[in-house]
Amino acid sequence: MEDAEQQIRQWVERIVIGLNLCPFAGTPYKNGQVRITVSSAATSETLLNDLRNELVLLQGSPIETVETTLIIVVAMLSNFDDYNQFLDQVDQLLEAEAWSDEYQVASFHPNYVFEGTRASDPGNLTNSSPWPILHIIREASIDRALEEYPDPEAIPRRNIRLLKSLSRQERRGHFPWRESPGG
Repeated sequence: MEDAEQQIRQWVERIVIGLNLCPFAGTPYKNGQVRITVSSAATSETLLNDLRNELVLLQGSPIETVETTLIIVVAMLSNFDDYNQFLDQVDQLLEAEAWSDEYQVASFHPNYVFEGTRASDPGNLTNSSPWPILHIIREASIDRALEEYPDPEAIPRRNIRLLKSLSRQERRGHFPWRESPGG
């Protein structure tokens, strides 16, 4: 499990912050406000409970201490379709607990594929991570970031252009876990 956490820390530092895929990640990461935890859940129920526990922890923590949480999923959801279906349960949990106005869960997976794209499309790499991740984000953080960042809608397009501009060798170097690093 320490290996998974270390791999995710390297991914955050090298890819998310290093390639500036998320212009909002650097400051909270540098300030120690990004919580990274590993879930060894083997069932949906257990993973949902781990997610619930992290949401409760975030609710009880000031944003200055913990701004966001990455839950690394190591024992299940290696298949992207299974992972994608599990996200429906995540949304149901947020709704059932009345957390959907306070938090959202962003998704990252080793074989992430956006709807309507080929698996080999380099644009999918924007959400590709070494392990399946449930990224809990405070809505207040999103609101603040959107107020401070000019043209946030351009971020996904910029990221896709950046990843498409990398050579195959560069993509393989940045995303060695990816089955098809884009052609």
